[in-house]
Formats: sequence, C-alpha cells, structure tokens
Amino acid sequence: MNRKELVNQIQQKKSFLCVGLDVDLNKIPEHLLKEEDPIFAFNKAIIDATAPYCVAYKPNLAFYEAYGVKGIISFEKTVKYLQENYPEQFIIADAKRGDIGNTSKMYAKTFFEEYNVDALTIAPYMGEDSVTPFISEGHWVILLALTSNKGSFDFQLTEDKDGERLFEKVIKRSQAWGNDENMMYVVGATRGEMFKDIRAVAPNSFLLVPGVGAQGGSLQEVCKYGMIDDCGLLVNSSRGIIFASKGEDFAEAAANAAKKLQEEMAVELDK
Repeated sequence: MNRKELVNQIQQKKSFLCVGLDVDLNKIPEHLLKEEDPIFAFNKAIIDATAPYCVAYKPNLAFYEAYGVKGIISFEKTVKYLQENYPEQFIIADAKRGDIGNTSKMYAKTFFEEYNVDALTIAPYMGEDSVTPFISEGHWVILLALTSNKGSFDFQLTEDKDGERLFEKVIKRSQAWGNDENMMYVVGATRGEMFKDIRAVAPNSFLLVPGVGAQGGSLQEVCKYGMIDDCGLLVNSSRGIIFASKGEDFAEAAANAAKKLQEEMAVELDK
C-alpha cells in the first residue's frame, strides 16, 4: 500500500487508528480456548468487530512466536484473513528486525515476499546496510526512533558534543536511505511535546505511535504536536481495545473501544 492509498483510507474512515493484535492466551476469553486455533479465533472476531473504525492492524510477532509453530500458523492465518477480507487495511508486522545485510535480506524475504505485509518495524542500531535490504517498492520500513520505555534514556536521548540526540541523528541519517513514501518512524505517545522535536527533523514522515490507551499517552497531545497536512500518524492501541472485555462480549467491547478512539480522531482530523 502506498502513501496515497493509506491517506485515502484515513480520510474516508476519519480514522488513523491501528489496532495492535498482541494476543496473550492468558487474557483471551476462556470459551475461545476450546477452539482448534484460539489465537486466530480471537483475532478474527476482533478484526471483524473493529475493521470499520481502523485503517491498520499490527500483530506483534513476539506474541505468536512464543507459541512456536502453532503461533506462527496463527499469525499467517491472521495476515491471510486480513488480505482476503479487508484488503484496504494496512498490515504492520511488528517484528523489530535488523541485522547484517545478508540476514536482513532473508528477513525482508520472509515478511515482504512470503507474508506480503505492508510494513515491518526495524531496529536501526546496526546502520544503513541493516536497513536498506528492507526497502522495496510497495512496502514500508518503520524505524524505531523515540520509544517510551524507561530504557530509552540509555541511548536514544544521549547527546553528542553538539547537543544532537541519538534519536535525531538516526532520523536524519536514515532519510538518505529511504523517503517519505517508504519509511516511517516509531515514536511513543507518552513523549508529548517532544513530537515537536521529531517534526523538526522529520516534517513529512508518517509516525507509528504506540502508547495511547493502556500506556496513558494522550491522543490530543500527539495530534497537537505531531499531525501534519495529510495526517502523518498511525496511532496504535492494543490492550485498551483487544482486552476491553474478557467475557463473551469481548468483540463488542473491542468495537466500542475502537469506535471511541475513532470518534476522537475524527475531531482531530476536522480541526
């Protein structure tokens, strides 16, 4: 999916919501555990309920790989279900890959040829030759830039002798590898006013923003400092939507949570 197609979906749905499919078998409704594939059964119900209110889905590979081959099969079935039934949805594989060139080429083959997802999250620590193998026509790389975890202070916010922080250096340098049509950045929603600093070095890039909802990030603050003319944001919510209820009404509860966020997003898009 290219940028124009993604923006069209945002405009049509008045939403820039991404639903994170971080499935934990300890948190899904008990009646689903009787299914042959509980993870896929859960995902299918969540997708069918929330698709009208979002433009993207982001399965986190850790929550599938944790269950071995069965989990990977559930991931594959989820991606295929989206592609066949909701082809307008932008699919992000949240795998945080990034390694030397030959290894990155194999990761790129896995996600962009075998699974044919739209985007893949990448850890850029190893530099250009670990990122460029992922850059290909029709697909996006999403580089970790400024995350909201405690450990982000260890590296991302450190400054060089000129006062430039590492996350700023990563964004600036990476723009020579890709462009606004194939590269996004992960920026945590809890960073608030720091979105101004992000926009100073990435004025036109799309940003994938986790942390709204269960992690306490403010949608309004993200939009105030991070939104651009064509939106430029994909705001992710995982637990706040998919685990809105642990009862048999879990899909309905997820739909209501997604709808609430979509309605808030519509207000921000109309400003």
